[in-house]
Amino acid sequence: MTIEGWLLIVVFLLLLTVLTRPLGGYLQRVFDGERTLLSPVLGPVERGFHALAGVRADEDQPWTDYAVAMLVFSLGGFLLLFAIQQLQGLLPLNPLGYGALSGDLSLNTAISFVTNTNWQSYGGESTMSLFTQMVGLAVQNFLSAATGIALAIALIRGFAREKGKGLGNFWVDLTRATLYVLLPLSIPMALYLVWQGMPQNFVGASEATTLEGAKQLIAQGPVASQVAIKMLGTNGGGFFNANAAHPFENPTALSNFVQMLAIFLISAALTNTFGRAVKNELQGWAIYTAMAVLFIAGAGATLWAESQGNPALSAIGVDQQMSLVQSGGNMEGKEARFGIAASTLFATVTTDASCGAVNSMHDSYTPLGGAVPLVNILLGEVVFGGVGAGLYGMLLFAIVALFIAGLMVGRTPEYLGKKIEAREIKLTVLAILCMPLALLGFLAVASVSPVALKGLANAGPHGFSEMLYAYASAVGNNGSAFAGLTANTPFWNLTLAAAMLIGRFAVIVPMLAVAGSLAIKSRSPATSGSFPTDGPLFIGLLVAIVLIVGGLTYFPALALGPLVEHLAMLAGSSF
Repeated sequence: MTIEGWLLIVVFLLLLTVLTRPLGGYLQRVFDGERTLLSPVLGPVERGFHALAGVRADEDQPWTDYAVAMLVFSLGGFLLLFAIQQLQGLLPLNPLGYGALSGDLSLNTAISFVTNTNWQSYGGESTMSLFTQMVGLAVQNFLSAATGIALAIALIRGFAREKGKGLGNFWVDLTRATLYVLLPLSIPMALYLVWQGMPQNFVGASEATTLEGAKQLIAQGPVASQVAIKMLGTNGGGFFNANAAHPFENPTALSNFVQMLAIFLISAALTNTFGRAVKNELQGWAIYTAMAVLFIAGAGATLWAESQGNPALSAIGVDQQMSLVQSGGNMEGKEARFGIAASTLFATVTTDASCGAVNSMHDSYTPLGGAVPLVNILLGEVVFGGVGAGLYGMLLFAIVALFIAGLMVGRTPEYLGKKIEAREIKLTVLAILCMPLALLGFLAVASVSPVALKGLANAGPHGFSEMLYAYASAVGNNGSAFAGLTANTPFWNLTLAAAMLIGRFAVIVPMLAVAGSLAIKSRSPATSGSFPTDGPLFIGLLVAIVLIVGGLTYFPALALGPLVEHLAMLAGSSF
């Protein structure tokens, strides 16, 4: 571990904190329908979309209608993206002549991008046409992210409103998230990435001659525009198979830092939007602080683990000490231009959020170093999390934390003056438990299925970790992977697709039901017996609940994978 590594983490978190409040205020004004600097330009566009769709901006939907609209919209996006992949060979902007994808791969990819997972069982530059990348994948990057933001806003309204019948209008929220938030942020970011050296063209590929005289095709395309939204929308699907480790997708240390910041930006700002909506910004900062504590712990643990190097290599005389001529530590699977600190921070950020972009090979991390990104996903990706998903996931944990606090003192739990009763607790537990039920269920089947085990490049605990990571990534809507798993087979494509659907919609629907239940309640004034939810005690309780739920649920699986692999590595170093 180095001072420079810790300084990178501190600077990153400080800059994120500085940006959280102004962007949070902007988001509140956008979704409250207030005038913003962009309203003169985008207002007529928004009203035009509403008129074409027959949507009234003042129409308030109950949670059931809001959920149905979201599900219908997601189904439409899935069918469109599936069709684009199947008709790819007939569509324009296909300079390399790629044909249709297999049915199971198209199904997996369509579900992946609609659920904001962006799991990739394919190599983008060797499989997808420019049309598919732009019109299919990049468009879904915007729409799935906008859906997540809209859902978070709906839950915020559930806490903020009193005796209300609705949670807003899904179509209005979706339009505003896209027009006023994602597009205005993506355009300058894409231009910045082009300035850093990222391609943005329609070349398809350029022919290069290697030093040995061989010919090689260098893939290009509209990379910057897709990378901008893949990070801001916590999508993670790369234009290239190597994702953010590819020099065209992440050229410099500055592009790397800005991409990491973009992953957390909107999710962090939504915590402030939450505080403003409930008329107490400290409530939002309490949620932010709980997320930041978990983030620092994960980032520090990963940096420490990878800085130690591999004791098995040290035992045979390999020098892994930091010096003027080498970075030291475990550099396997990492880009030299980033080093250990920027690589491990990226790994922590992308798995805290439901992003899945990678600038290093998580499969090559040490057992404990690779366990941290895995645990980040297993905790529900509520450490800032995906756009919208991180906030509503953490608020569900907050409800559980307050329920437990209420049991301790014998009081009906309250959050922001709203009583948390049996209905809300049951729905919250249902939303939280769907992830481990799906993950561990699919993992159990895969562990004894010969057709599944054929996809593993490694036997033993590391192979088990690869499967555990795959299903965690799918159910957690992350999209990153331990790449020793060959997932482009019917078994993996179909089971991972099912896991992605469960992880997305089995959480969303109960969450919206909780929001609808809270919205109709009146707010009780705080008393001397009320549990304060804006101070250190609540923050500590919330962090503990997130860790305990994740630890108790997944410890046996972690013990069979990264923990036993770590012990085996230590044992091997003694010979």
